Amino acid sequence: MNDALLRNTLDALRAAGAPLEHVTLYQGGKAYGHHLGFFNTPAKESDPRLIAPHFYYTQEDLLRRAAEERGFAFTALRPEGVTGYATGNPMNLLLVIGVYAAISKELGLPLRFPGTRAAYDVLYQTTDAELLARATVWAGSAAAASNQVFNVTNGDQFRWSQLFPRFAEHFGMAYAPPQQMSLAEAMPARAGIWQRLVERHDLARTPFDELVGWGVGDFLFHHEADNITSTVKIRQAGFADALDTETRLLQLFDRLVDQNVLPPFGG
Repeated sequence: MNDALLRNTLDALRAAGAPLEHVTLYQGGKAYGHHLGFFNTPAKESDPRLIAPHFYYTQEDLLRRAAEERGFAFTALRPEGVTGYATGNPMNLLLVIGVYAAISKELGLPLRFPGTRAAYDVLYQTTDAELLARATVWAGSAAAASNQVFNVTNGDQFRWSQLFPRFAEHFGMAYAPPQQMSLAEAMPARAGIWQRLVERHDLARTPFDELVGWGVGDFLFHHEADNITSTVKIRQAGFADALDTETRLLQLFDRLVDQNVLPPFGG
């Protein structure tokens, strides 16, 4: 299905006579086995593929062949944990944390990391959506990006044990030790609490079941191996943008409040 999506797009552009010059394809940590548990870190673009099939590989091969045959260039970017906000995109770690925290606060509960103790302490990384957009613009115009694969992240690493207490402070909440749970099982029952917050603060009227992909949080908060990719290659190629993840996440939470997606932290 994923291969067909790419193939049909490329074929339609060719049939329409579009002057295609460059295609940027998004992949991610699954190229290295993140979805399978432990993988070699820091992962590099030169690492061998896994024997297990994955559509990242077949899409990339399809794109390489089409680029060579039809005379356009491509770049494959591999972000991790993309954070930002877009309407109708519930697979977003930023909203998982923000909505979970807002509901916990409304219930008078402290903020708890909802994953395993091991996942609480492993190294992780994220990619800011705006940084990824800048990398995409760069990839489409830089000769050094032509027909290459690049990891792209904020450029730092963190542990959830460092960030969740900071989130609680920022949200004006108490913090408590981790409590392992399934957000996908626990949070749907709290839809009424969220609706109360929506009415009180006139928040965006996104249906609760479309607002957050709780399974994304469950997966990442239960992943018990370091998830680090090297960004040396993309920096050496000329894209050197970087962000401090802790600072940036707090800024993004504030932006979601300003956009009436999350309730005010003091409310």
